[in-house]
Amino acid sequence: MPEMDTNTQEELKAHLIKTDDSFRQLVDEHHKVDELVAALEAKHALSPEEEVEEHRLKKVKLHLKDQIEQVLNQAALQNAG
Repeated sequence: MPEMDTNTQEELKAHLIKTDDSFRQLVDEHHKVDELVAALEAKHALSPEEEVEEHRLKKVKLHLKDQIEQVLNQAALQNAG
């Protein structure tokens, strides 16, 4: 995996958001799930169902983040080569 500084990675991410529909969908979905998690975390207390949903959403969010990182790493390798 290539080491990229934060600015380069953010520039690549911004470029992919503009040019790659599937990447943009991943980022949008990650953002939506992040907002749902934040809404649950903002509650004073969660019902058992909400706790299960929070846990599920956190797993989904992590999976989306992994997919985003994989696309970024792949694009960085292609740009380096």
